[in-house]
Amino acid sequence: MPELFRMFGMKFFFFSLEHLPIHIHVRNSDGTAKFNVEPYVELVEAKGMKPKDLVLAEALIVEKREEIITKWKEIHG
Repeated sequence: MPELFRMFGMKFFFFSLEHLPIHIHVRNSDGTAKFNVEPYVELVEAKGMKPKDLVLAEALIVEKREEIITKWKEIHG
């Protein structure tokens, strides 16, 4: 499970065997979420995470979108 970064108590990661579209998983102490990164950043699903944490996670993903895409392509081809 490749971890990309941790910020504000949230872990941003991929699973080893992923599928398209490019997406990222987020976990904090309250729950998990999944965001598509392409063609644009959007919340796909969330379980237990507070709305304010989802907003923060989305903002961080938007900020680091190019880095996330680059890392995805390195790992998943």
